[in-house]
Amino acid sequence: MSITLTQTEIDTAAGALFRAEAERRQIGLLSIAHPGITLDDAYAVQAALVARKRAAGLGVIGWKIGLTSRAMQQALDITTPDSGILLSDMAFADGATIPARRFIQPRIEAEIAFVMKAPLSGRQVTRADVLAATGHVAPALEILDTRILRADPATGRPRRIFDTVADNAANAGIVLGAQRHAPGAFDLRWIGAIVKRDGVVEETGLGAGVLDDPVTGILWLVHRLADYGQGIAAGEVLLSGSFIRPLEAPPGSRFDADFGPFGRVTLTFAEE
Repeated sequence: MSITLTQTEIDTAAGALFRAEAERRQIGLLSIAHPGITLDDAYAVQAALVARKRAAGLGVIGWKIGLTSRAMQQALDITTPDSGILLSDMAFADGATIPARRFIQPRIEAEIAFVMKAPLSGRQVTRADVLAATGHVAPALEILDTRILRADPATGRPRRIFDTVADNAANAGIVLGAQRHAPGAFDLRWIGAIVKRDGVVEETGLGAGVLDDPVTGILWLVHRLADYGQGIAAGEVLLSGSFIRPLEAPPGSRFDADFGPFGRVTLTFAEE
């Protein structure tokens, strides 16, 4: 591991992010405050942030995988996905209305969720192991939010992957559709979605946009966690990665993600 930040710096960054979310404001880019920050540093900040949330009474319900599409990786000049932890206050029902001012700058992504029936851990895990450990798959929407500025106001420099990872991979919410499918019932590469905002088609995409196969995203996560001595528990929900670009979700906006025979997910953001 390549840790360059001191424990004090890690704890300070995590505390700033924790307060930023509670106060609905954004902090400056960690990649500017700490020019030598590494991915291991960023995941250490994420872990410290999640530890604060768990100490506040939240439980872990799963994991998300982000930056799986080639377009998003090129935008951040990276070649690897990232991951974050899903917490109990992030789960919303299909068709829910998100309360006004719950988030800072929410955005929406369409994904395929995996709900696990058995644990997974280790570098030896294969694609077949992922499918065997999956209880079912379902259509999903992810709500993103950012507690770190998207760009530095002084220089215009955009946030980097280190900022996103430290901010728990921009995690904010998850909405599962009501439909449940056996993991082998569909070729997940060909599962697509038509995503409308306020009745207008904003994005379409296919599961193949996630590393050529959403199962590959889950496999990547298991292998990454193995490097940190961690794994996936039975019952956890895994968001395999978005196959559309993030869509802004201003107050009053309504989203309808039509996955065809795979299902449907809807979500509304309340007016302020």
